[in-house]
Amino acid sequence: MSIDDLKKSPVDDIEDVDIGDDKKHPHKGVYLLPNLFTTAALFSGFYSIIAAMNGNYSHAAVAIFISMILDGLDGRVARLTHTQSAFGAEYDSLADMVSFGIAPALIVFTWSLAPLGKIGWIAAFIYAVGAALRLARFNTMIGVEEKRYFTGLPSPAAAAIVAGVIWAANDNGISGESLATLMALLVPITGLLMVSNVKYRSFKDLDLKGRVPFIVLLVAVLILVFVALQPAFVLMSVFCLYGLWGPLGIVFKRLR
Repeated sequence: MSIDDLKKSPVDDIEDVDIGDDKKHPHKGVYLLPNLFTTAALFSGFYSIIAAMNGNYSHAAVAIFISMILDGLDGRVARLTHTQSAFGAEYDSLADMVSFGIAPALIVFTWSLAPLGKIGWIAAFIYAVGAALRLARFNTMIGVEEKRYFTGLPSPAAAAIVAGVIWAANDNGISGESLATLMALLVPITGLLMVSNVKYRSFKDLDLKGRVPFIVLLVAVLILVFVALQPAFVLMSVFCLYGLWGPLGIVFKRLR
């Protein structure tokens, strides 16, 4: 090791490799803007765990949805500002594991599954490991998987199903213990759907710039009104239907 190596700052060792043609040209440092959104998503996921530990389950569930919004923004911001990087992709996956894997599993365990003992924590673990495997598979299939579809239930949607049920139940005065048996089935099934080969629409091919009939705008306004009136129930229903979409699609194809 030379004297110059000893003088070098540890920060200088951080390499941020751009995805695409820039892969052969490493850059020192990291892009600030997209990684700030990822950090905010991670913070929201971490806060949801703290809120659940304090018994604020509605706040914990809302924090999961906020994390989903921030997670959707970081990639779009990176693409708009041309700041995609290998570092950002890896950081995003780690943040997703906390926000959509560990956080929902811990929240639902403390809210509902704890009285079931071993069955409860095994159900939560199946969900957590399903999220980890889903994220790992997603990272290895970038550029290979068809753009229109996801293979397996996306981890943000899986987290939204769990968080939506918790939020809606709390808003209606339903305790987690009374739903323990239901959650012991729902949580591991959701985890298994994440690692399944069931296809889910990604909506990445949705054209938001094109013209649509006026009725479509009215429907969108009505949906926003329903979300404003009953956000917990509407969001829970939407993501539960999305979770059923894949398996029901397979059933309908076989019945034809």
